[in-house]
Amino acid sequence: MSSTTMTPMEGGFPQSLQPFPISGSDNRFALRKTRSRGKHLLVASVASLTAMCLLAVVIFHGYVAWMLAYPFVAPLASNPKAAIGVDYEDVIFPSKSGDTTVSGWFIPADAGTSQPAAGSARTVVFSHGYGANREEAWVPMYELSKMLHGLNYNILLFDYGYASKQYKAPATGGLEEAQQLLAAVDYAKSRGAEDIVVWGFSMGAGTALQAALQTDEIDAMILDSLFIPSPEALFDNLNQFIQLPRFSLPLIQSLIPLWTGKGFGSIPADEVISNVYDIPMFVMHGTKDVKAPYQTAEAVADGQGNILSRMWIVEEGEHEMLFRAHPGEYIQRAAVFLSQVDQQLQAEKA
Repeated sequence: MSSTTMTPMEGGFPQSLQPFPISGSDNRFALRKTRSRGKHLLVASVASLTAMCLLAVVIFHGYVAWMLAYPFVAPLASNPKAAIGVDYEDVIFPSKSGDTTVSGWFIPADAGTSQPAAGSARTVVFSHGYGANREEAWVPMYELSKMLHGLNYNILLFDYGYASKQYKAPATGGLEEAQQLLAAVDYAKSRGAEDIVVWGFSMGAGTALQAALQTDEIDAMILDSLFIPSPEALFDNLNQFIQLPRFSLPLIQSLIPLWTGKGFGSIPADEVISNVYDIPMFVMHGTKDVKAPYQTAEAVADGQGNILSRMWIVEEGEHEMLFRAHPGEYIQRAAVFLSQVDQQLQAEKA
């Protein structure tokens, strides 16, 4: 029986298992390849992070735009009968554009006055501010309604779309809101109104000016704490709640139409400020209004030509708090203005 002896190769490895020699150039190539792969991974990581940051920025500004379009508005807390003891009717009508639906309250004039309620041809249409509804407690709307009711005015209070719970619609800076206000004026006319006064607050006052550009059916306006929603004014108001960089403004403007279908760039802010309205206008504003500078209200008031138009700048007055600060004077000035407007309108008819 024979045996075979295995002889190890030089270096202790079989020839087939000898390590493959790596030259210096090959080693450098492998190192460069590893570095290149690392750079690509770094670039991809940075690109992904950048894309995520940009997406986060867009989502954040989209949320801000959505909040502007759909502000939180508290639900109605009462009604004219419970709050001030006057009868009222629930009313519903389409906006002038037909794109939205408006709901509100119609309060007939006081039947206890010398003129019967059915014969009253004077109506005040209230135009509430942004973020509020037809009650707008801090103005306060019920107390003003009670005063007007005693003066034999019909009263129409309604919710803009962004304040409505049943007929929700986005805020559009007065574009669609003006169509809702025009429909309210038409409704007042359908109920026998010959003389219509629009009493607006904050952005509701700015909306009244936008509506007055489109109709001759408004006979006078009272504008309290006038806010004209230009893109810059909206941005300044946003910065009171959250500090945003300047590049946020065009980004929010570009995203607003996603929620509203309308761009804030379409708001005729310059025309509203420069237009000469041929109707009596009572502009009241406070010097400490941080939401709407009183200089804008002055610019609007100074440009008016009707002999009854006037301005009341309240020292230390705050936004929509003029009645709260000076209730007696506020009521007196408003009542005198309404009386003079009524006299002028009756004289024109005669």
